[in-house]
Amino acid sequence: MKNMCADLAAEQDELDGFVADLDEAGWNTQTPAEGWTIKDQIRHLAYYEERARLAASDPGSFKQWLAEIQQDSDRFRKHVEETGKDLSAKGTLKWWREERGALLKVLEPMDRKHRLHWYGPDMSVISFATARLMETWAHGQDILDALGKTRKPTDRLLHVAHLGVSTFGWSYVNRQMDVPDTTVRVELRAPSGDLWVWGPPEAKNRVKGLAIDFCLVVVQRCHVADTNLNTRGEIAKQWMSIAQAYAGGPGQGRKQGVF
Repeated sequence: MKNMCADLAAEQDELDGFVADLDEAGWNTQTPAEGWTIKDQIRHLAYYEERARLAASDPGSFKQWLAEIQQDSDRFRKHVEETGKDLSAKGTLKWWREERGALLKVLEPMDRKHRLHWYGPDMSVISFATARLMETWAHGQDILDALGKTRKPTDRLLHVAHLGVSTFGWSYVNRQMDVPDTTVRVELRAPSGDLWVWGPPEAKNRVKGLAIDFCLVVVQRCHVADTNLNTRGEIAKQWMSIAQAYAGGPGQGRKQGVF
């Protein structure tokens, strides 16, 4: 877990660098996610780092809390939307820093195969940390788009890409669609120049292109038509139109031509 946690920390630190010096007006900048400011994005990350820390450090308490709060959907929604809402920009940043640091301390010594209870199915510790990195990167993209800034892609995208491939079935189930009995081969060029591959070489359905493009699509921060991804086969094309690497209801994604 040491390397995984190091990558997660690096992703968090990079995003921190983009928001740390923003003034209050900057924190209230609207992001491409409708109704979400930069402050909302960081508050969201802080909230789930805190929930993740509880799930990893005291699974019994987290499981009991989740069972209770999920019985009342309105209470659950309010808890997510209102916790930390009254914090200032500096307070929100402090909260995020404290919770992400505490979570890393809990995760690093854990067995990567150990299962943790979460909002959906139980997850291995390594998948749990991977999901936190994906969330950080995806919400960071919203913030960078709002600020009109870019970041240099790194090979930490491997974690996001792997999660994107692993959630092939989820992308269909989440939309109450039948999961195709078809294997899709994914070939992605990493920022370092390496080739990342999933799926058998004989697969007729394929997705090929840059890792950054694939990752932006599976976290729904860019429409597939606005990337240089090459898809071959009807299932591959369909998957890229509905791909969703994160939990929650079917996302709307970005409209074609926005980015």
